[in-house]
Amino acid sequence: MKNNNMNKDIFKNKTLLITGGTGSFGNAVLKRFLETDIGEIRIFSRDEKKQDDMRHEYQAESPEYFSKIKFYIGDVRDIQSIKNAIYGVDYIFHAAALKQVPSCEFFPVEAVKTNVLGTENVLSAAIEAKVRKIICLSTDKAAYPVNAMGTSKAMMEKVIVAKTRTVSPDQTSICCTRYGNVMCSRGSVIPLFISQIKQGMPMTITEPSMTRFIMSLDEAVELVLFAFEHAQSGDIMVQKAPACTIGVLAKAVSELFCPDYGTKTIGIRHGEKMYETLLTKEECAHAIDMGHFFRVPCDKRDLNYDKYFNDGNRQGTMLSAFTSDNTRRLDVEEVKSRLLELPYIREEMIDWGH
Repeated sequence: MKNNNMNKDIFKNKTLLITGGTGSFGNAVLKRFLETDIGEIRIFSRDEKKQDDMRHEYQAESPEYFSKIKFYIGDVRDIQSIKNAIYGVDYIFHAAALKQVPSCEFFPVEAVKTNVLGTENVLSAAIEAKVRKIICLSTDKAAYPVNAMGTSKAMMEKVIVAKTRTVSPDQTSICCTRYGNVMCSRGSVIPLFISQIKQGMPMTITEPSMTRFIMSLDEAVELVLFAFEHAQSGDIMVQKAPACTIGVLAKAVSELFCPDYGTKTIGIRHGEKMYETLLTKEECAHAIDMGHFFRVPCDKRDLNYDKYFNDGNRQGTMLSAFTSDNTRRLDVEEVKSRLLELPYIREEMIDWGH
């Protein structure tokens, strides 16, 4: 799904900073924007090895556009390192995060330092530098969170909404996108399945009936760009993503690479749920349907609750939550079709001899 109606001049001669820019999302944004008339793309991250690999890759693949990419070593936990990279920036895509559920479960304070305090640092530095617009990337695990990663992302969203109350949207607009599993992103389960098949090991499945939202990296970028153009400060933007069971996903992968390949059920890991939620019931009550997307405006009320006690606030709350159990469920053939759209899968199939 391409956002073909997007105003092509929005990024013309502008400077975009991507925190956590060496990750899957940062690379997808680079591939999308590098050959456009954007002025500069700044990659901000703490891993010098990934930056060096990225530098050499784009020098080789896009030498005529490589001068647009600038690399900045830093950590969102260190506000001064952000300030060193943020001068002259027009827009920010804030993707830096600790995302692995088990890791965050064992080291929850580290998740807080990066996902909560790091976001506070990025937003504070951006407001001080008068950055025009910031899109923060969140996750379905922030809705009804049961694990440390989701809880830290839920707190991140609260920080975002609180910050919008301290700055005029005409100066700095801040909004959030929330999405589910990105297929073939770093650390995701599909590359693990393929690796296990190549090594002759059974594919390890946590629980076959577990459901997850799925989307491609291109769709993740589309959601951010849609939010960039249509969201108001404080909004949460969500794509109406489909879902599938882990069992169906494993079967789709095996049919592409090695039909009837064996699986091994290992049980639910620390902090995992049977299904995820993109919008809570409470958010659905005032979500705005925008076709392929939902827009959830932030709560504009202040701390003076007396006026609500006196005047009331008539608002229905009868809508159900938007979850991976009640969204459109993909079957094996539909998942295979989506997988075949991904360059990673096509390249792996070539290597496999298909």
